[in-house]
Formats: sequence, structure tokens, C-alpha cells
Amino acid sequence: MTEGHTLTTLPSGVRVVTEGMPSVRSVALGVFVGTGSAMEAPPVAGWSHLLEHMIFRGTEHYASEEIDQIFDAMGAELNAGTGKESTSVYSRVLDVHLERAFDVIGEMVGLPRLAEEDLANEREIVVEEIAMYEDDPHDLVHDLLGEAVFGDHPLGRPVIGTRESVGATGAQALREFHAGRYVPGDIVIAAAGSVDHDALVGMAEGLVLSGAPGSHGPAAPDPPSAHAPRRRFLAKETEQYHVALGAPGIARDDDRRHALRVLDTILGGTSSSRLFQEVREKRGLAYAVYSFTAQHAGTGQVGIYVGTRPDNVGLATRVIAAELERLRQDGVAVRDLDRARDNAKGRVVLALESTSARMNRLGASVLAGLPLLSLDEIVERIDAVTADEVNGLLRELFAPARLSAAGIGPDEAAFDTALADIAPDLVEAAS
Repeated sequence: MTEGHTLTTLPSGVRVVTEGMPSVRSVALGVFVGTGSAMEAPPVAGWSHLLEHMIFRGTEHYASEEIDQIFDAMGAELNAGTGKESTSVYSRVLDVHLERAFDVIGEMVGLPRLAEEDLANEREIVVEEIAMYEDDPHDLVHDLLGEAVFGDHPLGRPVIGTRESVGATGAQALREFHAGRYVPGDIVIAAAGSVDHDALVGMAEGLVLSGAPGSHGPAAPDPPSAHAPRRRFLAKETEQYHVALGAPGIARDDDRRHALRVLDTILGGTSSSRLFQEVREKRGLAYAVYSFTAQHAGTGQVGIYVGTRPDNVGLATRVIAAELERLRQDGVAVRDLDRARDNAKGRVVLALESTSARMNRLGASVLAGLPLLSLDEIVERIDAVTADEVNGLLRELFAPARLSAAGIGPDEAAFDTALADIAPDLVEAAS
């Protein structure tokens, strides 16, 4: 383990990782579980997310309202999140409250009530969340793009699930789902701030979990096999067209991930990026335009989003296509590379002044089996990114023949016309 981090694996298989920050009086605490939507079969799609909701409904010793009262009394917030490959429960508390917070969060993770009457209410809440989500085309188009890029692979399904799969959940089935996934080998406890590692290890030794020592739940599936790009469109009476373009990216353990961070910064990750400047600032074609990346086990995703009015959608996609082609042909300018590296380093350093950011980095890295690099090591790797690496990634990942597309708007024909310059093969395949 690199300097500043301490990692202990308990006999149960639970891992505890901490980073002390003597200058603060708070502790960011998180429990990370190696399960998410990518580990779900279609009949149980969204159950990881529903289970995350249900653990707030009470435990063996704490009622739901009591949990809220405890954290309110500590002046702390309690939250959770579910992703494609992990679930986390986390809080930030004063160091004097760490043991109390751990006791409650530990019960939520290991001993949730999962009662039928609670589940009936929570199913309705999640169905309302799905409805809210479907009413937001900016978010929904990203799920459509995931389906286009990954097809019927679990990574192509939304984390939240569907009305049908969520509605079919029963309490006993959810208990079995919990018992098979919240198991010792897939649990990482992470903390950063004013924390004593040995004391936290002592707390973790009392954690009650299902499963034998070292047991694991379902593993992440193999990455999807290569396939032709896909096109997805949802007709909806929106004021804007929401367009997302993307392709498979690189895996989370790929050494080129630092170069990809720099590429994303240059392409569309900042206000000085090529897409932001050309589409928004110079032409006023969109309020929101950006690039994005995601890394998973064995694969990843890259993408570009733009939201624009019907009379601008064709020009906006032409400008994006032209910028991609210009970067492919000319490569990254030295001044852009230098600025992007400095930006990436600055964001890392500023983020890691937060106890919550450090805790999240610890938990996510250990859970994913990634090395815990020191701040200096991260900065060195970003500094070492070359123009050739960035240009190579751009030409490989954003090649026109690799791009899938998703759109939401009132007229499918207008969407196809907008794709003609940037992904002509998709339009031909759809015709």
C-alpha cells in the first residue's frame, strides 16, 4: 500500500482502508459493495437499486425514522448510490461520532429489515423515480446510448431497472438477493479524515454479514463482444433534440486511462474545450455540449452529448463532426495538451482536499482492484501523457465507423439528417 493509506483484510474477507488527514475533525465513512446493475439478469434488473432504497427502511435494531434522527442529531447526512458495478452507503461525521455512525451503517448493510409492508411503499417510490427519469430527456438519452453501444449486455441496461422488474420484487426474493450479494468478499469499508485505522478495524470485526468468510456474489459479466454500431431514437415532443454519440471505451485498469482523462478535457470536458468553444461559445448552438467517459471491468464507454433546438440540430452535429475530423487529421496542439494536463492535475488535487472525495477514491479503487496511487504518482502519470497517446486514443475510440447514436426529439427524420455527417453508416443501416 502506498504511503498515506492503510489497508487491512479481515479473516472474514472484508477489507478496511483508511487515509488519515490530521488537519480535520471530520471523517468520511463509506461501505462499498461489489454489486450493481451489471450483475443483474433481466428479471431482477433494478433490484440492486431497489435494495439500496430498502436498507434505509430500518434494520434489526433501528427503525427508519430513528436512523434519520440519529444522523440529524450528529449534524451529518446519510446517503447511498448504486452504479453499474457497485453500491455504496456513505456519510461524513465528526470524529467523535464515527463509532455511532458505523454501528448504524453496518446494520443497514448487514441486517436490513426488508419487510413486505416497507417494500410495497418503496416499489411505488422507485416506479415514480422511473417516471421522473423518463420525463427528463437529458438523462434518458444517455440510457438510450448505453443500449446502442452495449446492446442486450447488462451494461446496456439502466441502473434503475424497469416498472416490470421492480414491480415483480417480493420481500423474500429481495432478502435472498441481499444475502447472495452483500457478502464479506465483496465489502470494502473506507474512511478518510480524522480516523484511527486500528479502531475502525475493530468496529469492522463486529460487522454481521451473510455468506461464508471470503465469499463473493455474482461477478461482473465478460465484456460485450464487438458488434456494428447501433442507432436508437425515441420520439417525444420536446423543445430540444437531445443527441448522444458514443462507442466502447477502455477498461478501468487500462494504463491509458490518464491519457483518456486528458483527451476528454481537450474534447469536451471543460469550458475551454473544443466542442464547448465551437458549438456553444462561437455559434450559440447549444447550452449543454460535452464529452464524457466511463470505465468498467474489461470495457468502458466514450461519448458526446448535445442538446439543441430543432433548427440547430443539423448544424450542431456538423460542427461536432468537423471538430472530430480536425483533431483526427491535425492532432492535439501542444498548448491544448499542456492546458489539459494542468487542468486534470488541478482537478485531482482540489478534489482530494475533500475527505469525501478521498474516501470514495479509496473505496472504489480497492473494490475494483486498482492500485491506490499517491497524489504525486497521479500527477506524474498525467504529466507523462504525450500527444501521441492522446491522438491515438482519439483516432481509435472516436472513429466514425465505431460511433453509435441515440436521440430524443419530435421528428426521427430530422435526427437521421443530423447524423448524416457524423455517423453516415448508421443512417444507411436504418434506411
